[in-house]
Amino acid sequence: MGIRRRILQRLEVFMAGHEEQYVVDKNGNRVSVVLDVEEYQKLLQDLEELDSIRAYDRAKASGDQVIPFEQAATEIETNRK
Repeated sequence: MGIRRRILQRLEVFMAGHEEQYVVDKNGNRVSVVLDVEEYQKLLQDLEELDSIRAYDRAKASGDQVIPFEQAATEIETNRK
């Protein structure tokens, strides 16, 4: 299952089992959402994974030369000196 679909599915499951909870300002405007800490952590993990996937997609689309990690680390260390 793709990460985007997993995030949406996780939100749907959460919303089906929970009543929406908001923090409101003095005018009654919603300013925050209340989430279970465990669910929040799962969403953060999914978003981090999604960010990695997007970075990978950008790197693939850039057309830059691909080099092994070890070579890149060596070049970085060499240039620091």
